[in-house]
Amino acid sequence: MTDTLWALSLCLVALAALLVLRRRMPVVFWWLVGYPLVALRVLATYRATMDACGLTVPASAVRRATARMIGREAAPVPPRRSFPVPTGSGLVMRLRMATGQAPEDFMASADRLRHAWSAHAVHIRPTKPGRLELRLIGWDVLADVRRPRQQSGGLLSLPLALRDDGRWHVRDFRAVPHELILGATQSGKSVYLRNLLCGLARQPVVLVGIDCKWGVELAPFAPRLSALADTPDRANELLDALLEEMEARFRLIGLASAGPDTVLTSDVWGLPDKVRPVPVVVVVDEVAELFLAASRDDEKRRDAMVTKLIRIAQLGRAAGIYLEVCGQRFGSELGKGATMLRAQLTGRVCHRVNDESSANMALADISPEAALAATSIPAERPGVAILGDSSGGWSRARSPHLTLDEAAAVCRATAALVPELPRLDSFRLVVAAEPAGVAAPATPVPTARPVAE
Repeated sequence: MTDTLWALSLCLVALAALLVLRRRMPVVFWWLVGYPLVALRVLATYRATMDACGLTVPASAVRRATARMIGREAAPVPPRRSFPVPTGSGLVMRLRMATGQAPEDFMASADRLRHAWSAHAVHIRPTKPGRLELRLIGWDVLADVRRPRQQSGGLLSLPLALRDDGRWHVRDFRAVPHELILGATQSGKSVYLRNLLCGLARQPVVLVGIDCKWGVELAPFAPRLSALADTPDRANELLDALLEEMEARFRLIGLASAGPDTVLTSDVWGLPDKVRPVPVVVVVDEVAELFLAASRDDEKRRDAMVTKLIRIAQLGRAAGIYLEVCGQRFGSELGKGATMLRAQLTGRVCHRVNDESSANMALADISPEAALAATSIPAERPGVAILGDSSGGWSRARSPHLTLDEAAAVCRATAALVPELPRLDSFRLVVAAEPAGVAAPATPVPTARPVAE
């Protein structure tokens, strides 16, 4: 009797330990328990599951003839697969489609495969003609997102959000030069922007901020910013300075390509390292505040600023100048040229928004399904966003939480990395030096925390 009680006690303790491990350390639980069980289930039921989902094809004539010779019926043939390889959030299989099958057939059956194998999600994407990648996710990876160990993937390349398929969304400015970020109050838009600014702050990049809410959103990052405009008038002047910088860079590219022995180039990345200008990232926060107009003079200034932003968006990539446009909403009512500006912002990040028109403005031209998914983001999941690109693909992702104090501390620690750009010197905020022995405030002036998290 005693041995039975001891065995029962040990089983209960082991079960409790596994439950705690699953809650606190889901990756470890997946490698120890989840992957072996799911892999065995997939291997044991693969043929039957594919047949039930309509993803098999009739056997070949040779197989049918062989089956008739032995008095059997030839079973349908499922796609050829590789062995399930474990990942940090699930497993991956490579599939080879049979003749007559299309990737859309498998994507339409992804939800049925998820239920058949008791997985959290199943993602399917084509890798090359005739071949697919089936990625099975073991648990909700967006429930608790931690910052990746590798904070940077190279110059102007940052992992910013974890996708629901277990892979990181990497913001690569050289591949997608300009981006539109939308999100309502408390949707996680500011957290995404903090991760972006902190990642860029550690790199040799010129950071420029335009925040017409009197700088309340971007002022905490002032030690690392090369320029900050906090009113529409200052923003208009700053855009003029950026256009002058862009024209000077194009003249440099033209002069560098004019020599007989030089390599021709059409952008700054083809220039030698010693003469290549430092990349510039322009963050426009609360774009609606920038474009608000209450008088005829305001309308003229607004139309002029929209035109300048369009010029930077159209020509800035070659000059190494990139745009990040953020706001709670973005619509045609912001003035002439707003739709044209949106067309240049090929990267799209849409958090929870207050109205359907903003979601459509952000994602409808990429994929109507993406716009519909953006309207269904729950309010209790701040940081979740729909990511889209000009290829028509989209995915759900979530940024790791980063507080304002942590982000401001990173910018203070990297203040010495601010590159020299004389045209922007007059727009840089003067941050008071900290007296010796006195603790620094959590954020620079203004001390009020932003309204939008």
